[in-house]
Amino acid sequence: MKQGSVGTGAERIATELAGLIGLSREKLKERWRSLYGTEPPEKSSQEFLKLAIAYRLQERALGGLKLGTRRLLARVAQAASAPRPIRTKPVDKTQPGTVLIREWHGTRHQVAIVDDGAVYRGKRYRSLSEIARVITGSRWSGPLFFGLKSDVSHCAR
Repeated sequence: MKQGSVGTGAERIATELAGLIGLSREKLKERWRSLYGTEPPEKSSQEFLKLAIAYRLQERALGGLKLGTRRLLARVAQAASAPRPIRTKPVDKTQPGTVLIREWHGTRHQVAIVDDGAVYRGKRYRSLSEIARVITGSRWSGPLFFGLKSDVSHCAR
């Protein structure tokens, strides 16, 4: 008895799916509204409407995603939309022609690396540390200030 009802259900779904092929855009939108209870997306193509309607019909007849799968998809979507800091790899050595940019207290500072040091605001300096001191008014490691090496003082030893 159960096997007969499964065949009938499958035949009914197959018939409904086949019926989607010839539907106009307006009829597809009506079908969307009846299945989803919302307006279809404004700029959705007829192909998209057919696929979404077919999915919903099969979902209702055969069941949707398992709870575990829905939870996994929700976690993946949440992780994908979470803001993450941009990670950059520290550079060991700068080469002439490299331009370093650092924002400090809302001001953007640009330094050009040259053969014998660096140029900042048209003046040559022997080291990045000198420039960092000019910018901050205090002693800094120039490579650390400009992000060329990471601060490892906070790491466990």
